[in-house]
This record gives sequence, structure tokens and C-alpha cells, in this order.
Amino acid sequence: MSPSAEPKACALYVHVPWCVKKCPYCDFNSHAVRDELPEARYVDALLEDLAVETSARPFDDIGSVFIGGGTPSLLSGDAVARLIEGIRGRLSLGSDCEITLEANPGTVEAGRFEAFRRAGVNRLSVGVQSFDDDLLRRIRRIHDGAGAHAAIRQAMAAGFEAVNLDLMYGLPGQTGDQAAADVEAAIGYGPAHISHYQLTIEPNTLFHRRPPVLPGEDLAWGMHQRCRRLLADAGYRQYEISAYARPGGRCRHNLNYWRFGDYLGIGAGAHGKLTPAGGGLPVRSLKHRHPRAYLDGAASGRFDLTRRTCEAKSLPLEFMMNALRLIDGVELTRFTETTTLPLEVILPQLELCRERGLLEESPDRLQPTPQGFRFLNELLLLFAGADTEAKTGVSGATVAVAPYAATGGAVT
Repeated sequence: MSPSAEPKACALYVHVPWCVKKCPYCDFNSHAVRDELPEARYVDALLEDLAVETSARPFDDIGSVFIGGGTPSLLSGDAVARLIEGIRGRLSLGSDCEITLEANPGTVEAGRFEAFRRAGVNRLSVGVQSFDDDLLRRIRRIHDGAGAHAAIRQAMAAGFEAVNLDLMYGLPGQTGDQAAADVEAAIGYGPAHISHYQLTIEPNTLFHRRPPVLPGEDLAWGMHQRCRRLLADAGYRQYEISAYARPGGRCRHNLNYWRFGDYLGIGAGAHGKLTPAGGGLPVRSLKHRHPRAYLDGAASGRFDLTRRTCEAKSLPLEFMMNALRLIDGVELTRFTETTTLPLEVILPQLELCRERGLLEESPDRLQPTPQGFRFLNELLLLFAGADTEAKTGVSGATVAVAPYAATGGAVT
């Protein structure tokens, strides 16, 4: 270890790539389980992957661990316990470290919730999506409404105080009343956090090849506004476009993403973003996507599919795609702290955004106006042309702009 290498605060993302069945709207790196899950071998590979990541530099003050997928709740309680124990052996996790595991409703997975809690998971994110049987069939989920209710009750009974419920709106054939009923049902359980996001048709999905008929833009916007009011009335404050929390319930891991913080990524298809210990442009990594290729790579300790320095010209847009999702925005100083670029590279864009009423008139914060949230894509595109090279002389190596693929799974 270099004497100059300083411990770097960051988060850890762990990707589990298997599902019972691939959902037709899912563009995350997930694969249907065809045979017995190789969980022991996969946990071995994850811990070896982490050993490689931490061999060159220390990482301290890990504020959050997120085990996403795929469907991590397909793992046994023993496998999750061994994974978390191995992580603790490699990283310094604070006593209040947030450790999230994504789970899908289903009798087998839900029955493991108590084991996950004993293993050290302290936040459970349940992929409900809807409580309506007809809507669940239309998006081809493997659970029904009764299964969703049972999973939530079991999560609460297992002692999880921090529970997130994932809900989608804008589903095929969904009405405003149905969207509101889903939110009201979720509120009834009093979870700490509710994610409420619109179904979108992504490339390389079954729904992209065979698109369902979705509610029109006006109807979907009406669902969003109506459900947003219901959540607010129940004490859930919106702190990000699709995230609502009660006091103390915000997701620390996702806040790190949205604030453009550093994170290690391990597992098949996991992304990472790290600022070099000695300074410089962030480096993005992508692990082998297919579980077989990832496991084969474990034999030689070669898990990376790519590892590249970000282009300076891509960073303003990448930063804004994350930071401007936050209702309260971020400190203006955060831009230079996380991208290493001087603020001067985005001053023309900031002035233009404020002239158009898309950013608040604040000298020390980046915060969208209500109009900016309504037309976020327009706001973001204004930062795509920031002239970084002329002002810094730095371009960097090519890297794909994929800030949300970084999670490998849903941001919940």
C-alpha cells in the first residue's frame, strides 16, 4: 500500500444476478435460474472480487452496503451471513452502517427474512410493484397481491424497522384510482420508505419488442400528482423524483449515488465509480455480466470487463443526471469535489438554466425549480455541451455514461 494512500469514504454495491423469471420490463443484469443456484461458489467469488478491489488501497467509513439484483432474496440466510461476515473482514463498516437487501414477494423468499435479519441486514426493500392481481399479471410478476401483503407482514414481523416498498405506476391499463389504491395500501403498513416510479419501456426488454399499451402522458402525470399528495398527507416527504421517506427513513446508499459519491461494485455486471486515492478523474468499472463468465473469472482473479477513466466532457452531464434528481439539490461545491473539474466549466449552463427558470436562484446550491423537475430532461441536456477540455485541457479515456446502471439493480 502506498504511504500516500488515504482511506476513502464510499459505499459498496453487491449484485446477485439471478431471478426466478425475467420480468418483461427489466433492463438490469438479471438471468432466470435454470438449475440449482451456485450460491456457495458465488459468495466465494464475491469475496474474492472484493479482495481484489481492496488490495491496492484501503477503504474506510463505508456508510452503506446494498445487495441488489436480480433477486438477492433467492440466497439462503447462511449465504447472506457468510457474505456480510466476509465484507466486514475486508471493509470498515460503521456500527450504524445501512445494509440493504432487495427481496421479491414469494413464500420461499419471505420465509428467509428472519435469517437475513440475523445475518446483519437492517434494511429490506420489497419489490411489491402493485397489490392488484390483474395489474401484476399484465406486467408478468410471479407473485399476486396476497403474496405482496404476506411478504410485508413477514418483513415487519422479522424485526425490520427500515423497510422500503417499491411501487410502479403507469402500468398497462392502470387507472388513477388503481394507482392511488396501491399507494394507500402501502401507506397502511407504515414503512419507513416508499419508492414510487413510472413504468418506462427500456431497450433490450421484452416490452420493448412487444410494447404494451400504457396510460397516456397526461394520465400518468395525474397519477404521479395524486399519489404524491397521498404520500405527503401521510407524512412521507419526497426527497428524490421517485423516493419518499418518513423522518430518518431516507436511503443512505441511494443518496450517495445521487450526490455522485464513490462506490465499490462487486458481482456479475456490477458497476463501480472510484476517485483515485491520489486525485484525478473518476474511474468506472464494469464486471463480467454473465454469471458464468464472472464465476470463470474468479479462478484467475480477473473480474473486470472494463475499467476506464471517465472523460472530463461526460462528467457534467453524469453529475447532473444524479444530483438534479434530488428535491433539495446538492451543494454547489459538490461538483468540483466529485468530478475534480473547476466550477467554471458549467457556469454558462448554470446561467442559462436560471434564466429559463429551471434552477433556483441560489449562489451555493444546485436545486431544480418545480418547472425544472417537470422538464428534467430539458434541464439535463443543457449540461451535455459543457466545454470541459477548453477550460481544463483534460479529456480522459472514453467511458459510457451510465449513472443508473451503476446500481446493477433497481434504485430502491
